Amino acid sequence: MRRLSLNARHAQDAMASSEIEVALILVEHPDLAAPIRLSTDNTERISDDPLYYGTRSNWRGANPVTEPFLWVIASAVLPGDADDAPASARIVLENLSSEMVSLLRSFTDPATISIGVVMADTPDLIEAEWGGLQLVSADINAGEITLQISRDEVELEMFPPGRMTRMNFPGLHP
Repeated sequence: MRRLSLNARHAQDAMASSEIEVALILVEHPDLAAPIRLSTDNTERISDDPLYYGTRSNWRGANPVTEPFLWVIASAVLPGDADDAPASARIVLENLSSEMVSLLRSFTDPATISIGVVMADTPDLIEAEWGGLQLVSADINAGEITLQISRDEVELEMFPPGRMTRMNFPGLHP
């Protein structure tokens, strides 16, 4: 069961609330010069020229002043809590620029994606977090980009694990 702050519980239980849940998305890949930080909320104006909005948070070691999470027009289906299925998510980005498509097509091995959920009023207090997810697929059309994200299934791990026998680990036995 996921623990929530008191403000998040009040926002979920209220008939109407001014509290806004924000998904912070961190995309990392060895070919990127710096991680890509995205936010689903235009919490504050980051710069005037060019005009950028975003969320300032210290999640995952980001410097809120120099490394804000930039706002993108996106919807996110966050990973569920099901015990019998791997954590998987879907992020749908509006296809606003050909640079987004070029970036996605520029690498062949999967990017690592982490997702955190915060409230817009308290961006440093993480309500939920999923890390180490892998980009599984990117479906691109003229209007939107759909990113499928998942983690490796636990069922794929070797069971029973390797035994510590003389044949497999000769240094353990004199």
